Amino acid sequence: MARHNTREQIVEAGLKTLLEKGFNGVGVQEITALAGVPKGSFYNHFESKEALGAEIVERYGKASTRRLVLADTSIAPLDRLRRYFQSLNERLVESNFERGCLLGNFSAEMSNQSPLIRDSLAGLYARWTEDIAVAVKDGQADGSIPTKVEAGILAGYLLDAYQGALLRGRVERDNRSFDRFMQIAFGQILT
Repeated sequence: MARHNTREQIVEAGLKTLLEKGFNGVGVQEITALAGVPKGSFYNHFESKEALGAEIVERYGKASTRRLVLADTSIAPLDRLRRYFQSLNERLVESNFERGCLLGNFSAEMSNQSPLIRDSLAGLYARWTEDIAVAVKDGQADGSIPTKVEAGILAGYLLDAYQGALLRGRVERDNRSFDRFMQIAFGQILT
């Protein structure tokens, strides 16, 4: 199998290590060692570890299947939302509650340290919220989701609540926070 170019090797190694250990728990040396490239080559492709972090946030958002799932009009809007959040939780369970969402991890760790990463995160959260809002709007249009709250506000709330449930689930190493999220979101808010 052909190896990726050096930049791609660094990005892939960075994603893996940053997800596992957090931004501050990993150095450039560890990233380049995992990538199998000399440390000096890192700076041929990235101005700093912070620049790598911002690129990883952007790629993480683009690689997500959320748009495909949330915009799939062959599935009823409420079911789309339910399936989407359930699939996110399944990933957390599969990792034994050790790996959360890169966005949540970086938000907690980097929002006060790096304006560059914070701006990347803010842009991605806005796009993620809009993707959720598409399904909410579709549900409001077909009457399956109440129209008391504007779709964008409701989508933002769902994302905020989910991110909180995810972080708490990682701390407690169980599904209770996610179960509460699903019960309230789909038993009270969206119905």
